[in-house]
Amino acid sequence: MPKTSRSGAAKQSEIPATLQRSDAKAQRTYAHAYDAAIEQYDGDEEAAHRVAFAALKHTHEKVGDRWRPKAENGPSDQRAEEGYGSTAPTAEGVDANASKAHLYGVARELEIVGRSRMSKAELVEAIEKENARRSRAAG
Repeated sequence: MPKTSRSGAAKQSEIPATLQRSDAKAQRTYAHAYDAAIEQYDGDEEAAHRVAFAALKHTHEKVGDRWRPKAENGPSDQRAEEGYGSTAPTAEGVDANASKAHLYGVARELEIVGRSRMSKAELVEAIEKENARRSRAAG
């Protein structure tokens, strides 16, 4: 089923909950990428979903229970960089390619305890876990 309406807006009932809580650009990015991929991959919903999230990760990062525009466009992790079919690990929407200072700021915003002693990789992992916790709590 298409994720966009005739006007090009994302259909709220057709997009994941984290995107429903995100800005209109995140919703459109996901929905348009999904609709294009569903045609390209002959109705394979799993493939379309992966492609749509990979596209979203180029413009947005997951912070808490929603997607927020990134300061600079580009892939957020190795899997988003390699695209569909990649077996590289994913950072689950965390902008793992961002600076440690940026990740520290996100960790501070999410009130992650012990962030000042964490390496960049540890910050990414802690943010992933907190994002997942907040998404579960939000429903």
